[in-house]
Amino acid sequence: MERSPALSDHPGRPTTRSVSTPVRARDARIDAFRGLALIMILIDHMPGNPWEALTIRNIGFSDAAEAFFIMSGIAAGIAYSPAIIRWLNHDTRLWDAVGPMWKRAWKLYTVHILLTVVAIALYAWAAEMFLREEFRIVHNLGILFDRPGPAMIGMVTLGYQIGYVNILPTYMVLLIIGPMVIAAGLYAPRLTILAAFALWLFAGATQLNLPNNPGGGGWFFNPFTWQFIFVIGLVIGISHRTNSRFFPLSPLMFKIALGFLIFAFAWRYMPVLGPFMNHKMSQLGALGAPANIVTHDKSMLALPRLLHAVALVYVLASLPVVSRICAHRAAAPLRLMGRQGLLVFGLGTALALFG
Repeated sequence: MERSPALSDHPGRPTTRSVSTPVRARDARIDAFRGLALIMILIDHMPGNPWEALTIRNIGFSDAAEAFFIMSGIAAGIAYSPAIIRWLNHDTRLWDAVGPMWKRAWKLYTVHILLTVVAIALYAWAAEMFLREEFRIVHNLGILFDRPGPAMIGMVTLGYQIGYVNILPTYMVLLIIGPMVIAAGLYAPRLTILAAFALWLFAGATQLNLPNNPGGGGWFFNPFTWQFIFVIGLVIGISHRTNSRFFPLSPLMFKIALGFLIFAFAWRYMPVLGPFMNHKMSQLGALGAPANIVTHDKSMLALPRLLHAVALVYVLASLPVVSRICAHRAAAPLRLMGRQGLLVFGLGTALALFG
């Protein structure tokens, strides 16, 4: 069969495979770990239950949110890069390239609004049913009852976000800019990662964030910092689709990543090491280091959380046994949940709010 022209057949275009080139079969690890991350999000959003001890946040600094973003980035890179490649090859229209990601963002928007309404209804009902007025103010709900007009406007414009229902807006923003990031990742993946890192660093140094309105402050999942881990995932996904690895297998890199995971665990639980490291970070902060380098702040995707998440992904992706476990029939429920991520996330969020 005659080969379709690849992007590399044309000077100045990114070097990658044609979309007609056979690519790797669906990776069971992506679906399984997305499903596992969704389960952990549900567990961690219901504090006090015994299953909390088994979630990822107990072994280091990152939690299921970082896992969700990086796995979603990988999945997006795999799913949406062919459409971008076809457009770069002048085989399709621009809308055919950007439309799928933007339509997905719109679907996320409708789910976000639905979950917000569900949250409001549940807590309003609980306040009446149990005669507990505090249910009207938890998770930033107080603004809605005090200033319903501005809150309703803020809800539809994403400026007003309720706790537990604040992850999808950031994911929407990332999907909207996703086509541009994928195009950049096809041309210059390392420069794309570097640009994402620079934006992450700048946002931490300047406290750059999208504003909450009404209420003040910024988005809990700051898009200017959380974009970094999503972009890492996108670039990994682009490489994965062409049957290659963006981060090559390396015994040295594996040892470094594993060593950091062990160090992070010790940092959290050793009585001497933890306070010592936190004090040193505080000293760096006093010298003017960006806040997302010298804290553990989740909103800014602080450096310890970021490094822990990336190191964990690298270690797991380097172990062949992980692939076999994820492909085993016992892991089929996890893979199914990962493939139906939005539905599972919506149901899990509603259950967490109810719980």
